[in-house]
Amino acid sequence: MPGKILIVDDEPHIRRLLEQTLEELEDHAVEFYFAEHGERALELIGAEEPNLVLLDVMMPRMNGFEVCRTVKQVWGRTDIYIVLLTAKGQEQDREKGLETGADLYITKPFNPDRILAVAMTVLGLAP
Repeated sequence: MPGKILIVDDEPHIRRLLEQTLEELEDHAVEFYFAEHGERALELIGAEEPNLVLLDVMMPRMNGFEVCRTVKQVWGRTDIYIVLLTAKGQEQDREKGLETGADLYITKPFNPDRILAVAMTVLGLAP
């Protein structure tokens, strides 16, 4: 079953790093989408219905907390797995992220192997 991953970060180098981290998933027909801010992320989530969203918190136009809350609570899309990926490592930030509906909260710098393992599990590709 091919899947879709949306990578959302306002930093181009982070988007590229995540794409490189997950590039082996292309062998499994996984499609990648990219957004540089929260408003674009919501457009792509609505249009493409990704299985997994790797979502930065601190972004212009609409932050990751707002995007997550919209997808999970307003749209009721609990079938979309959202990982908040952020430099905001305080416990109160983690709690806020989970309260918005995030499935997982990972702080930067992140372990690429962990990101790949999460993606494979979410997409049903884990061994």
